[in-house]
Amino acid sequence: MDALTDMGEESRRAPGEAPGLSDERCRSLLSELDGLKRANDAVVLAHYYTRPEVQRAADYVGDSFALARLATTVPQRTLVIAGVSFMAESMKLLNPDKRVLVPDPSADCPMAHMVSRATVLEARERYGDDLAVVCYVNSTAEIKSWSDVCVTSSNAVRIVRGLSQHHVLFIPDEHLGRYVAQQVPEKHVILNDGRCPFHAQIGAREVRDLMRAHPNAPVLAHPECTSEVLEIADVIGSTAEIIEAAQNSAAQEFIVVTMSGVQAELERRCAPGKKFHFTSSSRCPEMDKVTLGQVVACLRDGVGEVPMPAHADAAAATLDRMLALASNKG
Repeated sequence: MDALTDMGEESRRAPGEAPGLSDERCRSLLSELDGLKRANDAVVLAHYYTRPEVQRAADYVGDSFALARLATTVPQRTLVIAGVSFMAESMKLLNPDKRVLVPDPSADCPMAHMVSRATVLEARERYGDDLAVVCYVNSTAEIKSWSDVCVTSSNAVRIVRGLSQHHVLFIPDEHLGRYVAQQVPEKHVILNDGRCPFHAQIGAREVRDLMRAHPNAPVLAHPECTSEVLEIADVIGSTAEIIEAAQNSAAQEFIVVTMSGVQAELERRCAPGKKFHFTSSSRCPEMDKVTLGQVVACLRDGVGEVPMPAHADAAAATLDRMLALASNKG
C-alpha cells in the first residue's frame, strides 16, 4: 500500500514553521518557486520526513514507493526531489530523459551504503539460481545493480512472498528483513548487517514510557525499527500505512514510532483533535538538511542536477521489476 498527497494551492501556501523562517520569507520563497516551476517545466516531489514547509511547497508528498511510481507518470520534464540522495538516483534511473534536481546533494541515507559486494557474491555462490537478492529501495544505485529486485517497506512482504526462489538475501536493512522473514516463514530469508541508525536508536523502553503516559494510544511503528519495538506495536507499516492507520482509527491519540517529519501529514490528513506522540530520538537529520530555500535555489541556479549513475541499466532493472511486481494483484 502506498500513499501520495497532491498538495493543492491553498495547502502549499500555508506559512512555514521552520525555526528562523518567517511567514513573510516563506511566502516570498513560495511565490518565487511558482514562477521557477513554470519557467522550468518542473514538479516538486517531497518525502514525508522532510520539513513541514518543504512538504507544503511540494506538488506531491509521499513515501518512497509512491514517489518512485509517480515520477514515471508526471508530464513535467524537470523533477525536483526533496529527499535524500538514493531517492534522487532512483528518480533519474526511472526517468533517464528528464532532468532531476536534488536540493541538497549532501543529504544522504547511511543505511543506503550498508552492504558489501562480498556479501552478495558469497550468497550467490552458496545458493545459486535458487537465491533472490532483494534490495530495499533505500540503497545506492550500485547496490541496486547487484540485486534482482527492489522493494519498499510497503510492498516488501508481498514481493518476497511471490518470488520463485526459496532463498532470499535481504539487503541492506536487517530490521525490515527480519520483519519480512516473520511474515513469509516459508522463505529462507538471509539478513545483512545494516540498518537505519535513526530508527534503530528508538528504544523499546521509551516507547513503553509513552504507552504508560498515554494508555489509550495505539502504537504505530515502522518496520525499520528494532524487533523489540515491533513486538509492542499495534500496527506495523510503511510511513503511508501509518498515516492511513491513524486516519482510519477511532482513537484520538497515537504513539508514532518513526521519523517525526511525518507529523505534518498526519495532522493534515487526520480529523482535528487527534494527537501524535513521538519519541525524543525521532528526527532524521539527513531529511532535515533539505530547506525551502534550497528547493528554490536548485531551480533558480540550476544546481544539484543528478547525473545518470554508474551501473544504470542493472540498477534500473531492479526498480522496473519492483513496479511491475507491485502492480501485479495476482
